[in-house]
Amino acid sequence: MKSIKNEVINEIIINKSRFITVLVNVNSKDEVNAFLDKYKGVYKDATHYCFAYVIGGYSKCDDDGEPSGTAGMPILNVLQNNDLTNVLCIVIRYFGGIKLGAGGLVRAYSKSASECISNTEVVSLVSGFDMMIEFEYENIKQIDYILKDIDVVKKFDGSIIYCFKISEEDYLKVDNILNNKAKILKKEPILVSV
Repeated sequence: MKSIKNEVINEIIINKSRFITVLVNVNSKDEVNAFLDKYKGVYKDATHYCFAYVIGGYSKCDDDGEPSGTAGMPILNVLQNNDLTNVLCIVIRYFGGIKLGAGGLVRAYSKSASECISNTEVVSLVSGFDMMIEFEYENIKQIDYILKDIDVVKKFDGSIIYCFKISEEDYLKVDNILNNKAKILKKEPILVSV
């Protein structure tokens, strides 16, 4: 499986209609709804907000007023044909006054999604964990050393809390030390990029 590394926005013009495509990482339906609300606010006067997303084995698409099957499904097909997951693709259309017809809409929405994907870095996904650990200051050097290649959000208070995402393979390498030196507050299975 694959996903995208960063959020990306791409714009194309087809027969005077503007197609603004947003591609973002998502891990839940709540995140999908938050991004849809965000971009409906950014592009308030757009004609359509068509979208598709894939999260794990679940997918959904929406034509948002375009003729049935001409927007959401073509976007979803592009995501699936690129073997992407945990991705939301929103194509925002400003109608330019020229009707494209069903075939033209399918091509326009497919092209919008494809071009946006080609403008971002695609990464491989593997099984892993979303982690939160807590430990005492005396263990900081050892914990920092074993997590040196991982992006960690650090919170310092009476004890130290680290939040990070780690592949299952990397977790198995550090599992023993983490269990002996830290208290695991959260360990949720997720897909992580490598």
